[in-house]
Amino acid sequence: MAQTATAYRDEAPIAALLEGQPLFRGMSPELRATFAQAAQLQSLNKGSVLFLQDDEAEWFYLIISGWVKLFTETMDGDEAVIDMVSNGHLIGDSAILEDSIHSFGAAAVEPVKALRLPSSLLKQAITDDHKTALAMLGALSRHRKRQSREIESLTLQNASQRIGCFLLRLCDPNGQMPLELTLPYDKSLIAARLGMKSETFSRALNKLRKETTLSIKGSMVTVSDLDELSVYVCSACSNEFPCKDLHG
Repeated sequence: MAQTATAYRDEAPIAALLEGQPLFRGMSPELRATFAQAAQLQSLNKGSVLFLQDDEAEWFYLIISGWVKLFTETMDGDEAVIDMVSNGHLIGDSAILEDSIHSFGAAAVEPVKALRLPSSLLKQAITDDHKTALAMLGALSRHRKRQSREIESLTLQNASQRIGCFLLRLCDPNGQMPLELTLPYDKSLIAARLGMKSETFSRALNKLRKETTLSIKGSMVTVSDLDELSVYVCSACSNEFPCKDLHG
């Protein structure tokens, strides 16, 4: 599997990173130390592949910094972006419940730091430790809720509202107006993440600008009225801003 990475080791910060994760927080210190000893911190270049769809799941990853694209391939060979994840996200862990085969691929879209952990240890921990098994079920439940929210968004929100919803995820609800945001990655990836073609994204973005007071110049976004944006977006949603699913 093609990947450009430099692995380095320092168990003290690794242990701290694991302790901050719900999956590892309830483990005994001894079990958490076992994961820390087996883990590797990696620096990944833009374009590096962490794993591909249908690869055997030897490792799972905790993203420390940077953005990682999760994707699948269609029967025609096209790529479908199913998620974009950054710091604090675990990826590839659920593969141990799916015949230890990855159901999607993952690749860095910018320089990324990630913690790589052996899947065999997690599988053994789930078998031996009920707290780890419950934590894994909790993680799967949160992921399912997030997927349900995204299905609702695709079904009920128009393209402009979906872009607005994406921008709301970047907003601090307690921030001082106007809010200055920087798009976290390329607009083409944002479009793919929201299930749009680039031309649809451009039209929807222009409509969003016309129907709200948003200002967008390149990768810089200015939100002058957060209430206005949230009303525009959340009118086609079963939840209200600030929404735990947007920020969780």
